[in-house]
Amino acid sequence: MNLTKGAAMKRYSIAALGCIAILGVAAWSMPSGGNAASAHGSSLPVQGAMPGFDGATTWFNSAPLTPAQLRGKVVLVDFWTYSCINCIRTVPYVRAWADKYRAQGLTVVGVHSPEFRFEKDLTNVSAAVERFKIDFPVAVDSEHRIWQAWGNNAWPAWYLVDANGKIRYRQVGEGGYDKLERAMQSLLAQSRGAPVDATLVDPPKPAEQMAPDLRERESAETYVGYRQASGFNSPERMRSDVPQHYSVNQLGLNQWGLSGRWTVSAESARADLAQSAIAHTFRARDLHLVMGPGKAGRSVRIQVSIDGRAPGADHGADIDAAGNGVVTATRLYQLVRQSGAVGQRRVEIRFLDSGADVYAFTFS
Repeated sequence: MNLTKGAAMKRYSIAALGCIAILGVAAWSMPSGGNAASAHGSSLPVQGAMPGFDGATTWFNSAPLTPAQLRGKVVLVDFWTYSCINCIRTVPYVRAWADKYRAQGLTVVGVHSPEFRFEKDLTNVSAAVERFKIDFPVAVDSEHRIWQAWGNNAWPAWYLVDANGKIRYRQVGEGGYDKLERAMQSLLAQSRGAPVDATLVDPPKPAEQMAPDLRERESAETYVGYRQASGFNSPERMRSDVPQHYSVNQLGLNQWGLSGRWTVSAESARADLAQSAIAHTFRARDLHLVMGPGKAGRSVRIQVSIDGRAPGADHGADIDAAGNGVVTATRLYQLVRQSGAVGQRRVEIRFLDSGADVYAFTFS
């Protein structure tokens, strides 16, 4: 994992939250044996003062916000980064909370703290904000100064701040949405001195935002750049920052390989020639690939096959049934969604044009 001043930066999925979503929330936020709210008060303990957002390089959807300006509001602070599948799957909930509770005193502030270099590009972040239809304020934390001030160490992570500027609740990782919303309701009721709508949101979750199928998933996030690469199984040794021809033959479960000429760097691998390909053997309902066209304004055509055939009904949202797709921006692309029984499959992504950058496989 990347390190920021000694703090490990992690992506948490539901699978990792068997203890975190239950024991972690209890340890961080709720007294044992109590409810989040009592009458119009909240039993959530005070965990310190809100650090604020100094260090933001810019803001989307708002002028810069300070703790003083937010006093009197309940604030949900959402740490995310736009290519993280765990963050992407939380977007429908955060957007729904912002819409439902805005008139009742809630302000949502997104903090976009990047993992990859391309996530520091303001054009990319702006495109993600638009693509995900995010209309609440987003502080761009390209140098992780806000991340450090809050002592954060994971994506996604949420902090609830009461109307007096005190942190009252922290939750890490996707899932546990009911716990977070109940905590939110308790602080809103306390601030208003009146009850709030106690129903829970259930937003639509299209494409890659659908919750994962954990019962069938046996594959974990796989980085392609040499700094964090695992499972690489081309016969040729991976070389760092040097163009090389690779080949790929048999792949066991959770192994991947390259074919054609590639240059592997710390964060990614670049397809130097047209018809270069990357293959991965996995078991999960969905397969996504974080990739980009190499330069702004370019497009790279791809051809995806599953077990040597066109995907058909198993194609993801970003390709068609014949496996055709186009990479036009650096982001997460959904390439496979198995429509029937989930089994072990081998996917190959062939780049019909040169220059694409490939960063990481993720699974649902």
